[in-house]
Amino acid sequence: MLIDTHAHLDEQAFDPDRAETVQRAADAGVESILTIGITLRTSQAAVALANEYPSVFAVVGIQPNYAAEASPMDWAEIETLARQPKVVAIGETGLDRYWDFAPLDIQADFFTRHVQLAQELELPFVVHCRDAEADVVSQLRTLGGPFRGVMHSFCGSTQTARECLDLGLHISFSGMLTYRKNQELRETAALIPRDRLLVETDAPYLVPHKQRKAKVKRNEPSFVVETGACLAEAQGLSFEEMATICTANAKRLFGLD
Repeated sequence: MLIDTHAHLDEQAFDPDRAETVQRAADAGVESILTIGITLRTSQAAVALANEYPSVFAVVGIQPNYAAEASPMDWAEIETLARQPKVVAIGETGLDRYWDFAPLDIQADFFTRHVQLAQELELPFVVHCRDAEADVVSQLRTLGGPFRGVMHSFCGSTQTARECLDLGLHISFSGMLTYRKNQELRETAALIPRDRLLVETDAPYLVPHKQRKAKVKRNEPSFVVETGACLAEAQGLSFEEMATICTANAKRLFGLD
């Protein structure tokens, strides 16, 4: 069994067959799915989906690219949502220098808010990082640590991975790990301590290599099996061994037991 630690089940791409998508994941051996909020509206949707499907859990927050659009009331509502029973983490939060949707100082302010809310509620937080590795590590160091959290869809350097591990964070790999061009990322994945490994899809984005090759355009939680197999190969383990490790890590980090 595996746990998809990061998906966006509220996305319009799943509107035609959301229930079937959840069932396909279960049939593929995915016992739980974490669906992630990126705005107040999508965080509300994540909680609603978690309440609808027993195998789904919610993560609520305001993603850095939407931080400039969020009102004070939005954040107040996130704080309220975070206390819902099936909310297991705060985020996704972090920093993004790739897209120019929100000034970095606003992103940093929201990053701090998310980390502090997670600490207050004794929950982990989920970090989005794009072209901002040094900034993320620097801000986290300023906030203290060690932390309960995860670098989602990690695609950074080995040095960044080490720095994040030193801060107490888990490292989660998505379908990008399977891409032929990402041998360096697989070499980094081979070095991650096994008790810090997680897998995810970021569905409907980042379709794994096998499905991309078959012209599949939408990622979904059942495909996390492909990433799990790739991670197992990188770590020199069987798929079953890696699935056991990643599932135990996810249950421990997100309190799914």
